[in-house]
Amino acid sequence: MDRTVDYGIIIFFLVGVALFGVFKGGKQNSAEDYFLGSKSVPWWAVCFSIVAAETSTLTFISIPGLAYLTNLNFLQVTFGYLIGRIIIAKYFLPAYFSGELNTAYSYLENRFGHKTRSFASVVFLFTRTAADGVRLFATAIPLKLMLGIDYPTAIIIIAVFTLFYTITGGVKGIIWVDVFLMLIYLGGALLAGYFLIYHYLPDGFTTLIQAAQPENKLSVINLNFGNSVADFFAQPYTLISGILGGAFLSMASHGTDQLIVQRLLTTKNLKKAQKAIIGSGILVILQMIVFLLVGVALYAYFGNLDLRSDEVFPKFIIENMPSPFSGIIIAGLFAAAMSTLAGSISALSSSTMLDLYYPFRKTKDPKRDLKVSRMFTVMWAIMLIGAAIFFMNSPQTVVELALSIASFTYGGLLGTFMLGLLVKKATQEDALAGFTSGIFVMIAVIALKLVAWTWFTIIGVLATLIIGTFLSFLSNNNKEIK
Repeated sequence: MDRTVDYGIIIFFLVGVALFGVFKGGKQNSAEDYFLGSKSVPWWAVCFSIVAAETSTLTFISIPGLAYLTNLNFLQVTFGYLIGRIIIAKYFLPAYFSGELNTAYSYLENRFGHKTRSFASVVFLFTRTAADGVRLFATAIPLKLMLGIDYPTAIIIIAVFTLFYTITGGVKGIIWVDVFLMLIYLGGALLAGYFLIYHYLPDGFTTLIQAAQPENKLSVINLNFGNSVADFFAQPYTLISGILGGAFLSMASHGTDQLIVQRLLTTKNLKKAQKAIIGSGILVILQMIVFLLVGVALYAYFGNLDLRSDEVFPKFIIENMPSPFSGIIIAGLFAAAMSTLAGSISALSSSTMLDLYYPFRKTKDPKRDLKVSRMFTVMWAIMLIGAAIFFMNSPQTVVELALSIASFTYGGLLGTFMLGLLVKKATQEDALAGFTSGIFVMIAVIALKLVAWTWFTIIGVLATLIIGTFLSFLSNNNKEIK
């Protein structure tokens, strides 16, 4: 099959997106302009950007693969996502907009002190690097299959294009690129689904249903909680684990993770940010429905293949989609994935600059700060390339691997934020002890494989809250006795 036109489309699209990001980003005169976009971005643009940043690569590749392997039970998690975002809008965002905050962890400094902010920032840096290294690897899968190159080369190609507009356009350029790219990659998914169902399945949806029903592929709600307590907690996609796990994961990822909070802080005020975060939850549910159904259709077409599930959808696009449609879809995938990577690089560098570097700088120099910010941007791009290469041989599906990594420390982060909101007498020492304990509890839980990944964040939150609250109670009792 001649792919010359497809290659041309992909190259033109990647270069065009990079230039568009530079143009929309405008000129930055300080690190605040570079990382916060002068607080002038419309709420609907932030809403689209959040969805593109959190799900682009994983949704396009791994969610169809997950449905291909199992069924539609993952949709239960997305219902929890929406619940979590409503809680963020109600309780977290007012705290963020009550003062001059420039990162998610500024709140922790205001509430507990600088040590807590620095510790949370460092934890975020390690977690985000690992989780988004997995996302970068996922993006390299179709490029590797299409060009016949190895994974490290594919990873580096994507990272270089992304770095170009990230380092020049700043967060404002990233957000406006995201708006455009979400429409492109979601349109590409719908296009692929149309060809798959109406051109490759003999009787369209009838064939899909006939193939899916005997294997229970269309199941959304899972009420089978197992025969024991251990069995219940070992299942990631039951109704309870899905909704609770999704809600707590969303509260952590969208309420305490700089990747998302950075975008929310670019809006003009609290109400705009609340619209953006809740709207993103609704869009994610609709998006997941599209990609899960594509995965079921892939099963109806291919049956059981001897491939890792993350390669099934790219295989269909490359081998079965006619040119130039395959080129358009792959270009949309790369570009959408670049939005996630660009957001990660910007969030990592902003947290490094604003949370860790700013407190130790001797004088304020906007031009120097902007230069240092861009140096951090390059550094984190290189770190993400290394993380992607490290995780490329994992047998786990990409989406579950990324979410498992994120859940590893999200519990401690969210628990610390909730401790600050709920326990008024908690001190910095209580917060740091609770945060650290929550992480160590999760190390034990993960190492011993006690529960499914959807329970990770909940357990981490409970451990952090219980220990932090207990220590606060003890210290306040001691003060009263003295």
